[in-house]
Amino acid sequence: MMKKRNKKKKSKYTKFEKFLFAFTAIVSLSYPFMSVFAKSTLSEMNYKLENSKAKIAEQNKNNESLKMKINELASLENLESVAKKMGLSYTNNSIKTIDK
Repeated sequence: MMKKRNKKKKSKYTKFEKFLFAFTAIVSLSYPFMSVFAKSTLSEMNYKLENSKAKIAEQNKNNESLKMKINELASLENLESVAKKMGLSYTNNSIKTIDK
């Protein structure tokens, strides 16, 4: 009678090598997707940045316009005309200037 021996087949690769192969395969297959995702995110951020820059430029222009309007309303000619409309007299001696 022949006895059968239970032989374990020795694997060609160790567990660590199998892990490395699987990890390399996963990274190799997922890299294109990660790359596309990163580029689309970057593109979206650039779009938001340009949009914000445009809004800032528009607001700066609006601020300059408002500063000009303030200067116009605070001008001597405007003060004189408002004083005349309200029946007040304008005398230069009664004006006190306060500097900040």
